[in-house]
Amino acid sequence: MKNVPDTPLGNMYREHIQLILDKNIEALLDQYTDDALLISSFMKEPRYYRGRDGLREHMEGILGIDGLETEIVFWGETQDPQTLMITEQITMNAGGETMQMRFADSWVLRDGKIAIHFAGMVQHPDGSLA
Repeated sequence: MKNVPDTPLGNMYREHIQLILDKNIEALLDQYTDDALLISSFMKEPRYYRGRDGLREHMEGILGIDGLETEIVFWGETQDPQTLMITEQITMNAGGETMQMRFADSWVLRDGKIAIHFAGMVQHPDGSLA
């Protein structure tokens, strides 16, 4: 992980990425509220995942990821309300193939847990822009 600030949300982000690397879906889900909403653009159309079961469905995709590397390109956070907005340069291996892409993630937290997560793809592995 590169360019992650030493802040409470920076620490939460580091833990989030480490849980992905560890493929620890249950601990990853514990970072979210029970009624959390995740909106994903990874499939080039909006996908909505609600609650622990919906998020688990989305997170199961991490099981095929190896060698995840993240570099923060943009980081913005607020404390009241607690929010995070980032863009990341991602390199990862999946299915024996190395891929590079850019993500844009935004979190809205409630009581220290992620209540809303916008998981956006900015640049797909094929180089196309979202």
